Parts: sequence; C-alpha cells; structure tokens
Amino acid sequence: MGSAPDVYAQLRSDLKGTEAEVLTPDSEGYRESLQRWSEHCVKEAQAVVKVTSASDITKTLHFVKTNKIPIVVKGGGHSTSGSSSISDGLVIDLSKMRNVTVDPAAKTITAQGGTIWADVDNAAAEHGLATVGGTVNHTGVGGLTLGGGYGYLTGAHGLTIDNLLSVSIVLASGTQVTASPTSNSDLFWAVRGAGQNFGVVTSFTFRAIPQPHPVFAGPLIFLPDKLPQVVTFANKFHEQNNEDAALMWGFSCPPPANAPVVLTMLFYNGPEDAARAFFADLWDLGPVADMSGVVPYATVNSLLNANAGFDGRKQFGGGAFKLPMSPAFVEALFGEWLQFVSGHEGMNESLMLFETIPYGKVREVANESCSFSNRGDYYNIGTVFKWFDPELDEVVREFSRGLLRKASQSAGVEQDEEIRGKEGVGVYGNYSNNDVSAQDVYGSNTKRLEELKHKYDPDNLFDRGTRLVPRPLVVVN
Repeated sequence: MGSAPDVYAQLRSDLKGTEAEVLTPDSEGYRESLQRWSEHCVKEAQAVVKVTSASDITKTLHFVKTNKIPIVVKGGGHSTSGSSSISDGLVIDLSKMRNVTVDPAAKTITAQGGTIWADVDNAAAEHGLATVGGTVNHTGVGGLTLGGGYGYLTGAHGLTIDNLLSVSIVLASGTQVTASPTSNSDLFWAVRGAGQNFGVVTSFTFRAIPQPHPVFAGPLIFLPDKLPQVVTFANKFHEQNNEDAALMWGFSCPPPANAPVVLTMLFYNGPEDAARAFFADLWDLGPVADMSGVVPYATVNSLLNANAGFDGRKQFGGGAFKLPMSPAFVEALFGEWLQFVSGHEGMNESLMLFETIPYGKVREVANESCSFSNRGDYYNIGTVFKWFDPELDEVVREFSRGLLRKASQSAGVEQDEEIRGKEGVGVYGNYSNNDVSAQDVYGSNTKRLEELKHKYDPDNLFDRGTRLVPRPLVVVN
C-alpha cells in the first residue's frame, strides 16, 4: 500500500459529495475522535471515518478491502476490550448516525447505529414508550444490543435482543441488507449476540413497550457492616421474583470520602408506596445516603452516570452467581476486593456489582433461539476496575479474572458442560474481554456461528470482537 496520506486522499475522493469526514492525524478533530470511555483503549488510528449513511460504509469497506487495511467499528466507544480502537488501521465511526424514529401506532423504535441510550430513552418517552436498554445512558445502543442487553425492564420483557425486530446491516461485501425473522433469518439469528462479527449495523428496530407512568428508582448507600443484611435481602428478593423490580448491589469506595461502602440500586416499575413496601427491609437497615425517589423512566438510565465517567483506565469483567448466597462468602469476596483496591493508588472508584434482575422472561427463550447463550438459572456479576497507572494493566486483569472465577464457582455457577449446555454459558459477552474464546461466550452455538461467519464474512474482515473463525459448512452424504 502507498503512503498513508496518498491512500486516504483516495478515500476522501470516494466519499466526496457526502457528509462523511475522513480524519487523519493532521486533521482537526482527529484527536477528539480517538477518545474512548476507558483511557487504555485510546489508540492512534491511521484514519477515522465519520460516516453518515449505509452508502458511506459500503464505499469505506470497498476501500479498505482494496488497500488491505484492518478496520474496527465504533459506536458508543464504551467497550473496555479495545475492540472499537485500532493502531494499525481505520475506525468506522458511527457517532454522526444518531437519529431515532418512534412509531407510536406500530409501537416500534428505530435507532441508527451510532445512537446512545439517552437518544432512545428520550425519544420514546415523548410517546409514553420505552424499550429494554442498559443501565448507563451514555452507552452505545449498538454494542449493548449486539451482545445481548440486560436492563431494568428485563424482568418483565426479557433482553434487548428479545425486543429486537430487525436490523439494517452492511456486510463485509458492502451489500446492504435487512435481517429479521423473515429476511435473512440466519443472519438475524447470528447478530442477536454476535453481531459485531458480521457487519456494520446501521439501524435497529425495537419493539416499544408502553411506559406511561414514572418509576421508583435510585441508590441507597450503607456502611460495610450492613453487607450481611443486604445479602439476606437479595436472597429474599430472589424468592419474591417480582418481574417489575430490579436490585443491583455491591461495593465501591466512591468520592468524596473514598471509603468503602455497600451500594444498592433500586428499581420498581410501579407506585412509590408499593416500592417502599417491597424494599422496606433495606430502609430498616439505616442507609447513610438515600437518593431514591420517583423519576421518569427516561431518567433511570442516567442515575449511575456519575459512577461511570470517562476519565481513567477501566476494565470490565463478568461472571455469574446464584441465590441464595451465604453472607459470609460475600463478606470474604468484599475483603479480597477491598484489600486489592486499597493497596493500589487511584482505584477507589472500582466497583463489583451483583445484578439481581429477575431472569424468568430471559429463560423463556431457548439458548439455541439466537447466538446469545447466557440464559440460565443465575444472575450476572459485573466488575469495573478503574485505575490510572498503565503499569497496573496486567495486574488488574489478573486480579479481576481470579476474583470473578472465585465468585462464580463458589456461588454454584461452574463452568462445566451442564452450565454450557442446558443452563447457558454463565458468561455475558458484553462483560468479557479478548481473553475469552468464542466457545466461552457462545457455547454450543459456536459451530453454527462459525459456519455463518464463513457465509457472510469469509475473509474475516470483522475480526476485532469475540473471535469467530470462518468455517465452511461440511455436508455429509
């Protein structure tokens, strides 16, 4: 390939007459375009192409294939695996594609590929509607959806992908297609859980859920001595199995005190008096801070934004846990977590969270119904470690991996054939990093995914997510 300036001058020519931008290191706005939610995912790309349409993407894919340039796709830039950044190639940046269209009569929401959840939540709320989104509203719609998608409405309505009606996607060939239950249905099966491996999704159409009334939500914060009672309440929550409620709980050392606390995040899709009765045991414990209250549903996904700022280096990690749990076991995990965090400078905003979102609706859908394979009799654990010293990168990865393994296995979620088959894999792909295999994330769906990868992306152009190796279908006579 020729010199970088010559090559990308050709791409600018290819995109002339469009509103797309081709940014190279000498361009205004290039440096800002590299920013990601985690600082350790910032990489010096050869070029960033801010596309505005599927046709822009088609032209860009033709260009990179002709010039043999590696690519990644950036939506919200929230991944901590680094899969939306690249140092030896080009970023297809979807941030200029943020239109949301709501059809109140059909009860559908169509969001372009670069939208964030705030865009969707606010547009839907204007019509008294919602859909299953994430828990932080500056997260990209694309990344969360293509990996599965858990949110506050999951208990009543399943995963984000369970409410996905169709996608418009540009394939590696540059072809623009629709994938739905009736059009390219095998591709629709694949994108619901492994979509980042199959193309660039330019729009998502979701089923809209009526949400005309506000909800009760917000954090309660406790001193660490209340952790056993919080675990006891989580066990009770599990037995009650109220689909309109969600409880997230865990520990952090947030500013300004930077001291350890037990965090709980409450959600109740109903009136305040019913919510206060449902969560009464927690108020009886005497929280040191209470930020809960009645809020519009569109506000809920912003309540944890303060704990998810854009500074610092960050590492997602994921595991699974079953309830009931022993308070003593959780106290031991907390002690190990606290010793690590307090022993390394600048890690006080790290977080370990037990996401107790009722999973009955999730389990009503079989693991083989789409590529997503994490449907089972368990909940997700999420960790977000935050630090500033690059020397700690590998130390954090190793500790996070070990802590989550201990939490998952000791809580009864073993990584064996029972979990990987009948019960699902016990690994949420959106919390995983590049140190896990496709088999870890997709379990028994891996073989079919590899065959579909061969059909739709045989040259493995989209190779930066959870790695799938294209494998041709073998027909036995």
